[in-house]
Amino acid sequence: MSDASVLNEPLQDPVVRAPVPTALQASHAAAVALISKVVFVLLALVALAALLISLALWQKVSGMQEQLARQSADALAQSLEARTLARQAHEVVRDTAARLALAETRVGEVALQRAQLEELMQSLSRSRDENLVVDIEAAVRLALQQAQVTGNVQPLLAALKAGDLRISRAAQPRLSPLQRAMQHDADRLRTSASADNGEALQKLDELIRSVDDLPVLNAVGLRGAGGNAPQVEPVPPDAPWWQRFLLMVRNEARSLLRVGRIERPEAVLLTPDQTFFLRENLKLKLLNARLALLSRQVDTARGELATVSTAINRYFDPASRRVQAAATLVQQLQAQVKTSEPPRIDETLAALATAAAGR
Repeated sequence: MSDASVLNEPLQDPVVRAPVPTALQASHAAAVALISKVVFVLLALVALAALLISLALWQKVSGMQEQLARQSADALAQSLEARTLARQAHEVVRDTAARLALAETRVGEVALQRAQLEELMQSLSRSRDENLVVDIEAAVRLALQQAQVTGNVQPLLAALKAGDLRISRAAQPRLSPLQRAMQHDADRLRTSASADNGEALQKLDELIRSVDDLPVLNAVGLRGAGGNAPQVEPVPPDAPWWQRFLLMVRNEARSLLRVGRIERPEAVLLTPDQTFFLRENLKLKLLNARLALLSRQVDTARGELATVSTAINRYFDPASRRVQAAATLVQQLQAQVKTSEPPRIDETLAALATAAAGR
């Protein structure tokens, strides 16, 4: 209860309570007035404090509102700026995407042009390699034919060397096997090349010139001058005349009459005409052998030389030095013809075929 209610209670019930003295009532009234003033002052102070607090809160709220307004304005400005930046960024991204697409298109065009250029360069390189292989093959085959006809390997060596130089200048790894094959064939031709063909031709010419001087088996006069002539008994100088006469008659009889074994009657029974045709036939055989050597027909030359050797051994006197020399020349020619073969460049031709097939 409040003090006013306590003070008012005796006033409302005067009958029940006992009467109070006047001084006490006065002091009591003064106390009540004082309390009322104190209460009023307190209430005024509380109201003033509440007013001050309200003012402070209102100022604080006003400041907060202003701050919120400012923050809202700043946020709005930032949002506007962000929208502007976002729009600019979007435009930049779109422009960049367009440029990137254009750059990709140009890169694709450049890549296509590069591929076309590489293909064109490869085509030109292949065409150059093909032309190089064709030129080398034509030159080598022509030189090979010339070497087979003439027997001289120098043009073939020159063609192989020229092809080797052209391949070295081209600097194509694909043609390296062809270059190695050409070098190997050139080395083999250099080691096997000699002057056997010219020497063989000289020997054939010498044989042709000496055919007319070769004595046949039935040439008695020439035969007597050979190594199989009958032995003549020497006449002693101090012998009596009759003994010398008998020795001379015996020697003359031995020279006129001989007894021997005929192993080849066809050679002994040759007439002079047949001997003439025999010599001419030998000359023709030797000429055929010479032409065969010039045309690089080794088998034909071997056959002709074998026929000439057989004829010399059958129809001519083996005791004669000229016949022996002719037989020796024929044997040497046969040995040279056996060892002489036409020039071959099988490795180069195989490498050319491989290079031409690898186009």
